Amino acid sequence: MKTYTAKPAEIEKKWILIDAEGIVLGRLATIVAMRLRGKHKATFTPHMDMGDNVIIINADKVQMTGAKRTDKRYYWHTGHPGGIKFRTAEQVLEGAHPERVVIKAVERMISRNRLGRQQMSNLRVYAGAAHPHEAQAPEVLDVASMNPKNTRSA
Repeated sequence: MKTYTAKPAEIEKKWILIDAEGIVLGRLATIVAMRLRGKHKATFTPHMDMGDNVIIINADKVQMTGAKRTDKRYYWHTGHPGGIKFRTAEQVLEGAHPERVVIKAVERMISRNRLGRQQMSNLRVYAGAAHPHEAQAPEVLDVASMNPKNTRSA
């Protein structure tokens, strides 16, 4: 029996809409990363971009368990000696671009190569409830109902 390998013409991409309000960040990121890679499909081929296009709304209302909201740090370096800086997850979520917390969580679950960058281009994250992709008729994926641990009240 030969191993199945999908051809570019056989790849079928759907549009998925996920509401992140009240969803635990790590659990959301794993589900989204799996959808972006295409691992939920029976025709999954590791070296092809098989994944769906994912739209995440209400990214600013995502939840974190434990004390991660205040303790989790996002580091960067300015390039100058002693130039390491950080912001906590709370500072990022309350700042100008709260969707970056979700983007980073998903990005770090996708492989770091050309294919990973191509798969990440299929992710669209919005802080509010509005998004400009109504014309694609995305189907809603209810992450909250998948597992009771996926949600957390504030």
